[in-house]
Amino acid sequence: MATTPNDPRKTAEAPDLAQQMLMREVDEAVRSDEVTNAARKYGWPVGIGLLLGLAAFGGYLWWDARTEAALERQSEMLVLAMDKLEAGQLDDADAELALIDGDVSPAAYASALMMRAAIAMQEERFDDAVTFYEQVIANEKAPQPMRDASLVRKVSIRFDQMQPQAIIDELQALARPGGPWFGSAGEMVAHAYLAQNKPELAGPLLVQIAQDETVPDSLRARTRQLAGFYGFDAIEDVGELMDSVASQDKNAAATGQ
Repeated sequence: MATTPNDPRKTAEAPDLAQQMLMREVDEAVRSDEVTNAARKYGWPVGIGLLLGLAAFGGYLWWDARTEAALERQSEMLVLAMDKLEAGQLDDADAELALIDGDVSPAAYASALMMRAAIAMQEERFDDAVTFYEQVIANEKAPQPMRDASLVRKVSIRFDQMQPQAIIDELQALARPGGPWFGSAGEMVAHAYLAQNKPELAGPLLVQIAQDETVPDSLRARTRQLAGFYGFDAIEDVGELMDSVASQDKNAAATGQ
């Protein structure tokens, strides 16, 4: 039913509508204040966080570019040093290698130290060579194959001055079949056992080396002969052995010519 201007129902509804509009305006004002306060409260921290993030990303890009440039320089220095080594300019090569440090690339640094050790060996500066190899061994950031190679070479230089047990302790982990240094490390460990008068330990190790086809033929021949001297048979195939001996004799004759 329609209402008239003086209808009491219309008069009762008016305050309700006015109150709803007022509450809506208050609610919007409160929301606006909340946004404003949040912006004031969190705007600076968020902005600072964004700036720090951008600065960190820019810093990373700068560091990466600088590191890449440093790696390129060290690679060039290694190549230059090798060229000088091939030309017989040992002192110049050593001076070039001495400029390489381990801050950028532990692998490049280890390579430089091992090359300096080789130069020292050629010049019969054995103590210097050992020092260079020990630096590689002690560097936990250097690639493990380089550390293992340096350990084998260091022990080979100091073999005659080391106690047999010290040789065994240092090389035993590398004197295992299947490893890349099994032949060289195993032979030195076997000799250390013999120095301790323990042929029962040396013999089986010598046999393993002699029968390992990944070991150089000259090393296999030495360990086979030494194993036989102590009563350990390292010959698996007599025909193969005779072919190997004949091949070695042929190569020796060709070299002699």
